[in-house]
Amino acid sequence: MQTFTSWRTWDEARAALAGDLDAAALDRLDRAAEAARRWHGTQLRPTGVPYMEHLLEALEVLVRGAGVTDPAILAAALLHDAVEDTPATLADVEAAFGPEVGELVDWVTKPPAGGPGRQAKRAAKAAYLRRLRDAPRAAVLVKLADRVSNTQTLEDMPADFQRRYYAETVTYIQPLAADEPWFRDWYAGWAERYAHLR
Repeated sequence: MQTFTSWRTWDEARAALAGDLDAAALDRLDRAAEAARRWHGTQLRPTGVPYMEHLLEALEVLVRGAGVTDPAILAAALLHDAVEDTPATLADVEAAFGPEVGELVDWVTKPPAGGPGRQAKRAAKAAYLRRLRDAPRAAVLVKLADRVSNTQTLEDMPADFQRRYYAETVTYIQPLAADEPWFRDWYAGWAERYAHLR
């Protein structure tokens, strides 16, 4: 199973992308990376790594794995958690990056839970994941890349989280990958690697 952890800084990612993207696309991604860095600040992931590393992993998945070069999709990958996990709003994203990127970020932004407690949070998340079946292909690609980043090192998470996340990924995310050959194959290999979590 291929993992995507090579790009730890935007400079590393940009150098790798320079041969695949034109100057206008690189400029757009420069701005998206800077906005992501500004909005996420010193925020850390649950594993303790800087948030930017997750965003760069999702970008690397799209480019090196799935072969995506569409600048709007790549910008959305860098910004996909901005509205959900920072003070940035959808209006901020749209103002800076246009309606196409804004729409993609909107599709992959999990809405707040409808009430207090763990059950309400899980119900809201399940509804959000089901809604992704109706998302445009570009938004699905962003979500698939996001989840690859989140699951490629699942063993780094607490044991109870691993089982729950495995089941959620198999139930909701793997079906989204069915029409995307690279993602379909990657998730099949991932599911086999973590089959002990069934």
